[in-house]
Amino acid sequence: MNIGDLLDRTAISTRVSAGNKKKALAVIAEIAARNFGLDAGGVLDALAEREAAGSTGVGHGVAVPHARLEGLERMRGVFVRLEAPVEFEAVDDQPVDLLFALFAPKDAGADHLRALARVSRLLRQGDLREQLRKARTADAVHALLVQDAHRPAA
Repeated sequence: MNIGDLLDRTAISTRVSAGNKKKALAVIAEIAARNFGLDAGGVLDALAEREAAGSTGVGHGVAVPHARLEGLERMRGVFVRLEAPVEFEAVDDQPVDLLFALFAPKDAGADHLRALARVSRLLRQGDLREQLRKARTADAVHALLVQDAHRPAA
């Protein structure tokens, strides 16, 4: 599972203003709709439904919201860095500022779970999180995520 195959530079936003979790998810839905040719309302509904089942805030200021969507042909991702962290009901009760959303086709099998595991492992790295928080452009974020994904595990 290659992060570069999931995440286009145009699906990365580094300076997002969102006052709460719902607004952050709405921004992700808009980016996904624009980049993947989907309906933003449908994407937001799918994300909200998943969040209702349990928060995707995985700790250390990171969330990995995800949903299965009609009309998607392959796994896709959206990365958003918030200007100010928002409450996300994360496992460590810390607010979230880094969000890597994953979207899978409705009929995606284990690929969806593998992608979630891959992104979660990647964003557990403290040094990478700090670099992502400092990166100024979508190109810089993309390079960090793709480069780090290719680095051998210690």
